Amino acid sequence: MVDDTNEAATPRNTQREAQKDLEKQVAQLKREINKINRTLAERAEEVVEEATGWYESAADSASRTTQALRNRASTVSGVVQENPGTVSSAFILGAAVGLLLGLVLVAGDQRRDRWF
Repeated sequence: MVDDTNEAATPRNTQREAQKDLEKQVAQLKREINKINRTLAERAEEVVEEATGWYESAADSASRTTQALRNRASTVSGVVQENPGTVSSAFILGAAVGLLLGLVLVAGDQRRDRWF
C-alpha cells in the first residue's frame, strides 16, 4: 500500500510540474506579446511621423505651385488687359495657321475619297 501512495504522489508532482511549466510558458508568451506590441506601437509612431512629413512637404509644394500659378495668371491677365488687340490678333493668326495646316494635310491625303 505504501507503493500505491508513492505512485499516486508521482503523477500529482508531474501534473504540478507540467502546470508550472505551462504557466511559465504562458508568462513568457505574454512577455513576448508585450514586446511585440511595444515594437508595433513604436513602428506605427515612426510611420505616422514619416507620413506627416510627406504630407507637409506635399502641402508646401502645392501651396508654392498654386501661388506661382496665380502670379502667372495675374501677369497674363494684365498683359491681355493692356494689349487686347495684340492678344486677339495672336488668336486669329493661330486659328488661321491651324486652318491652313489642316487644309494642307487633308489635301495631301489620298484616302479622303472613301469618306464621301
